[in-house]
Amino acid sequence: MSLRGLEGDRRRQRREIGWRLLFTSAAGGTILVSAAIVVSLAGEAWTFLANVDLSALWDIGWFPRRGMYDIKTLVVGTLLVAGIAMIIAAPLGLGAAVYLSEYADRRLRKTLKPILEILAGIPSVVLGYFALTFITPDLLKPIFGNEVAAFNMLAAGIGVGILTIPLVASISEDALRAVPTSLREASFGLGASKLTTTVRVVIPAAVSGIVASLIVGLSRAIGETMVVAIAAGATGGSLFSWNVLQPGQTMTAAMAALAIGSDRVRGDDYAFQSLFFLGLLLFVATLTLNVISERLVRRFRQRY
Repeated sequence: MSLRGLEGDRRRQRREIGWRLLFTSAAGGTILVSAAIVVSLAGEAWTFLANVDLSALWDIGWFPRRGMYDIKTLVVGTLLVAGIAMIIAAPLGLGAAVYLSEYADRRLRKTLKPILEILAGIPSVVLGYFALTFITPDLLKPIFGNEVAAFNMLAAGIGVGILTIPLVASISEDALRAVPTSLREASFGLGASKLTTTVRVVIPAAVSGIVASLIVGLSRAIGETMVVAIAAGATGGSLFSWNVLQPGQTMTAAMAALAIGSDRVRGDDYAFQSLFFLGLLLFVATLTLNVISERLVRRFRQRY
């Protein structure tokens, strides 16, 4: 057989080259789109920072139409809502994942998992009104009484948590099911119970995937807009506060409240540019979480 015969069919080679170029172009296109987003955000954000007194970034609250751009109001509000959401989503999502992976039989798993994932398909607007019309008056009012406002960050956090449960559960369940069955069988062979095997063997073996699911869920909670805008009060501004029973603002909700109703935000001269500044902060926060997630996954990943 000649060397040319070992090269294979010419037409197949051309097809392979064509597909490789197509996939390379798709990968390069995503990089170009990401770079274009960063450039557009960075340009307007720099215009905002160059023309606004930096003391306005540390004020009593976020009132961009009045020239008050207190960043800590939005950062604290975002962390409070995301923290409440993860308090709801982490235990429920991980519990659902453990049950589906370790305790549910095949037939029950095929029924329950699609039902759980239906939550991910519920529009965030629906969950926002659910938090406003059910969680606040029927759950929070009986507990906190008049201390809780009609619009509050606690109800928003609970709503975002419900929205995040399917994401955490789905990724965690995939990580748990990826653990080799031989590890479970070895644990049972040593006399361990089902609970001990799950807690001491399966979960530690899947910890990298579980950590990744929690960080992805946190990113989802930070980026949620409509639930917070509806349940926490999508006002044009907000005073700095740690009280989750009162209205508040997150970065995403502040952007929505500031931009809705006009193609060009009215008010202070640089209120429009503040939208890009907030967008850049969100991009940096999401990128940081993704980098942390990747490093944690690499550190704790176990290969079998």
